[in-house]
Amino acid sequence: MATAVLLPWLLWLVLSLIALYLLDLFAHARRGLPPGPRPLPLIGSLHLLGGQPHRSLARLAKIHGPIMSLRLGSVTTVVVSSPDAAREFLQKHDAVFANRSVPDAIGDHARNSVPWLPHSARWRALRKIMATELFAPHRLDALQGLRREKVQELVDHVGRLARESAAVDVGRVVFTTGLNLLSRTMFSRDLTSLEDHGGSKEFQEVVTEIMETAGSPNLSDFFPALAAVDPQRLRQKLAGLFARLHQLFDVEVNRRLRERDAGEPRKNDFLDLLLDATGGGLTTAGLDRDTLRSFFTEEDRSLVFKFCFLYMEEAIYMSRVPRVCHVSVKQSLASYRVCFRTFLLQPQ
Repeated sequence: MATAVLLPWLLWLVLSLIALYLLDLFAHARRGLPPGPRPLPLIGSLHLLGGQPHRSLARLAKIHGPIMSLRLGSVTTVVVSSPDAAREFLQKHDAVFANRSVPDAIGDHARNSVPWLPHSARWRALRKIMATELFAPHRLDALQGLRREKVQELVDHVGRLARESAAVDVGRVVFTTGLNLLSRTMFSRDLTSLEDHGGSKEFQEVVTEIMETAGSPNLSDFFPALAAVDPQRLRQKLAGLFARLHQLFDVEVNRRLRERDAGEPRKNDFLDLLLDATGGGLTTAGLDRDTLRSFFTEEDRSLVFKFCFLYMEEAIYMSRVPRVCHVSVKQSLASYRVCFRTFLLQPQ
């Protein structure tokens, strides 16, 4: 009896879903979108991405052309995969395509982050500060001595461990060197040291976890209707990780504000420049406390990218260089001193 009652409803549900799918296909064809694979119900073309999306997209581009459309879940995406097409999008029509969709996991952080802000007056103002104040050539040139100092500290540390026949945690010491270079540039002080295994390791784990969480596939990005419930709790997790970083930055900002109130000499680092841009406070010119946090957080994320690239470059290099060359280099660096001219001669 129950089966007889439910059967018509189930049949009606199946027919409705099929009708919706066919209507969606018809609407998709009428939108004038570039060619692309035919999407499946509900998941669209997600099943075609696989474990290596970049290779899957390259294969699909050979079939559908350098500009193709994909339905990823309920989101329609246009993929550009040739130099000429990319030049059209990124150079000739860059203002039209300047905005980007913000991953749901990023959450409120995107409201003050230059990479995620929409193309607007606020974005242009923050970008101008970065281009003319923070990353101006004369300011970067002024940091040359600091870069030399940090590289020499790294070489001395590795040399001491070599003399003691101790193992070197390459990932940790490279990350610590980059972190201290960044913190000296921003705050004029080291956040940790090469001898402090706990502090730098914890910081490295937090920043790395932020990158992994932000890069994880998120159902909310493919099905925006689910964003309100955050089904994978990625937004909640990332907010907690950002909060841990922000606590550290808040300590440095508060210390600098107290030093300014006490009339201590300026340090002329990035933090002083940012505070100058706010008129000494944290509420004017759109540079509030959250914006300062975003400036610092973006720099830490870039540090992880550099850290990962160094790992890959070193792995490729070590797999190709014969062992006799390794011995020769070790003997040449017996004094554990580095001539800075060596770095100037390396390809950029």
